[in-house]
Amino acid sequence: MAEGSRHLVEVDGRRLRLTNLDKVMYPETGMTKGEVISYYAEVADVMVPLVAGRPVTRKRWVHGVGTADAPGQVFFEKALAEHAPDWVRRGVIEHSDGPKTYPIADNRATLVWLAQQASLEVHVPQWRFRPDGSRGNPDRMVFDLDPGEGMGLVECAEVARLVRVILEGMGLEAFPVTSGSKGLHLYAPLDGSQTSQQASEIAHELAKALEADHPELIVSSMRKTLRERRVLIDWSQNNQNKTTIAPYSLRGRSRPTVAAPRTWEELDDPGLRHLDANDVLARLTDGLDPTAPLAGSGGGAAGPLGTYLSMRTSGVTPEPMPGSSWGEPGEGPPRFVIQEHHARRLHFDLRLERDGVLKSWAVPKGVPETSGVNHLAVQTEDHPMEYATFEGTIPAGEYGAGSMTIWDDGTYATEKWRDDEIIIDVDGRPGGPLGGTVRLALIRTDGRGEKSSWLLHRMKDQRPGHWSPKARRAANAEVEPIRERPMLATTGTLGLLAGEEWALEWKWDGIRVLARAGGGGIRLLSRNGIDITARYPEFAALPAVLEADALVDGEIVALDDAGRPSFGLLQQRMGLTKPREIERVAATVPARLVLFDVLEVGGESVIEAPYLERRTRLERLVRRTGGVPIEVPGPAEGTPAEALAESRLLGLEGIVAKRPHARYRPGVRSDDWVKLKVTRTQEVVIGGYRRGTGTRAGRIRSLLLGIPGAQGLEYVGRVGSGFREIELDRLLAALRPLEQPASAFVEVPPADAPDAVWVRPELVGEIELSDWTTTGVARHPRWRGLRPDKSPDDVQREEPE
Repeated sequence: MAEGSRHLVEVDGRRLRLTNLDKVMYPETGMTKGEVISYYAEVADVMVPLVAGRPVTRKRWVHGVGTADAPGQVFFEKALAEHAPDWVRRGVIEHSDGPKTYPIADNRATLVWLAQQASLEVHVPQWRFRPDGSRGNPDRMVFDLDPGEGMGLVECAEVARLVRVILEGMGLEAFPVTSGSKGLHLYAPLDGSQTSQQASEIAHELAKALEADHPELIVSSMRKTLRERRVLIDWSQNNQNKTTIAPYSLRGRSRPTVAAPRTWEELDDPGLRHLDANDVLARLTDGLDPTAPLAGSGGGAAGPLGTYLSMRTSGVTPEPMPGSSWGEPGEGPPRFVIQEHHARRLHFDLRLERDGVLKSWAVPKGVPETSGVNHLAVQTEDHPMEYATFEGTIPAGEYGAGSMTIWDDGTYATEKWRDDEIIIDVDGRPGGPLGGTVRLALIRTDGRGEKSSWLLHRMKDQRPGHWSPKARRAANAEVEPIRERPMLATTGTLGLLAGEEWALEWKWDGIRVLARAGGGGIRLLSRNGIDITARYPEFAALPAVLEADALVDGEIVALDDAGRPSFGLLQQRMGLTKPREIERVAATVPARLVLFDVLEVGGESVIEAPYLERRTRLERLVRRTGGVPIEVPGPAEGTPAEALAESRLLGLEGIVAKRPHARYRPGVRSDDWVKLKVTRTQEVVIGGYRRGTGTRAGRIRSLLLGIPGAQGLEYVGRVGSGFREIELDRLLAALRPLEQPASAFVEVPPADAPDAVWVRPELVGEIELSDWTTTGVARHPRWRGLRPDKSPDDVQREEPE
């Protein structure tokens, strides 16, 4: 309903008055306030899970961002104005000058209201409010990589990869976000057991360690005088009183750039750039949401119930709060409940037990009485299991205000559970309104996650297994998209595996991939959600290798001349998109698909089955076919220690130990899978060093290393990590008497030579490395110490037998 320049709209059941929709907010591109509001409405499905439960600080440009010559005035706003709608959730924070009430953006309507206030930028901390209104522990850690003068996004991406390696060693997964301003943000989910101060201290120590290892590239101090031609790792935003611009938030820059979640593959692009609103919306249309796992892991102690808790206040609403055992699956068949909800409008809530919570949908017209009609269902936030028995009245002014009673409940069996389709057999109360056992289907039609639209269908009693072959071929004429993400392993040690039974697999140094075969076609999805089907045409025969349509998990590898996986070789295939390029490189660098798990067989999900059962099904599913580079390798045998030793001899990356009875957990890093990498050591001869800068001024920045060969001392790279401060002083004292004007190496890369100090090759040391590159340089070297018991003549390259 329009009233002059004002429009009264309804957003997910909330009424808002929008004004000045034609006002230009970004003069350089012409983006209007109406388009800003539309942007936030469209990204709400992916943005709300990342900000729900957190106090929102806003940066407002009431009259737009202006131009370079006449920039618009910006207002930094924390406290929520009194005229804000009463349905906007609130949280109170005590400040030195008294308490302040903040808005909490836990739904699309609140994001739209913030955009109506010209809040172009949305900033949040790394913690959420607890149910009692107090501050919770952080559920994620953030690093703001800020480039100094002379540096840019490419250098920030280089630093991000270094941070990622350390985080993975801590069992944390990192998610990159190009900030839309200058640099890059890196998020890692936490389990909520640490305070903000502890998280800050950990982040600070990580930043200092990287600065010590890479002083020419990284700085951890906030002093601007130290930041020229270096990237600042700003760890301070983990402080409970600080905020970071939220992923998917617009920026108040000359153009409508966005704090845009990215994939790690994108960070490898030398042309990496910031994205604007149109870029982000196009990516979402294509289903690309790199931070989806981060959103799903959020909430700290709240976990998947973070949104539920952020929308309710304990003691104010009679709705149940999760108990101490939330998230644990119940015993026996999963439960369902349908509740009749007399809120502002009468509707029914369908809730299904899944992964220890109740997956929930609001169904305005309830369950269809016949198979001839479909009813709309809108997915809502996950609810705690305690809600399965809830009946009562939610007070006015609270979310979902009104009375709620149980319409029917019971148990159900799952025939199919996918991201976009669910088929279940529900068994209600004897004589209840459902009328006994009923087959229901939920089919997603629009959106993702909360507020996504589905159709609820009452099915006839005909199962897919009864379809004719012709009908099955027609149903699988197009390969379905892959919406799952692979399960991930934590890093462990042999000691961690002691006292338990484990199934052992080899660890492959390649690219993780989910592969779907259906109707004679295939689809390949990388770990970061990128469709890479066209890049590996040699796997087109996958449907012929499988006994049935399936979704399988595996690794793409490239083998060297000795038959060992070589990530260096595989890198030649990564990123290629032009068919002729792919065909040309594939001829010299053939790839293999190594399969080790299965998620679906013949349209049936098997992720709930224990690992050993899935492994058996996979081995029966895959038939050996000559000339097709697809296989299921045999398991690693013996004890974990024996298998790890064997992997070293085979030249493999290590082993993966899996709990035999564990289910598959898509997109989750779980200690049900533990990876152990082979640690290689190598004796080396020191042939020079590079002088330190910054905090290492007057010391050694890195050592230049070699191994004696047929032509002389062959350069094998430089090492700059693993040193203790006192050891740097001793090394410098030992090397200075050995300094000489000429290099003892056969050849040194130009990048390492200009500032080198050459020494007589008399000292022997030892390094730890992950592998050798194809050019003979140590990959990821780390200093272990001097070997005074060894002479240079004793040193030789140690290769697997």
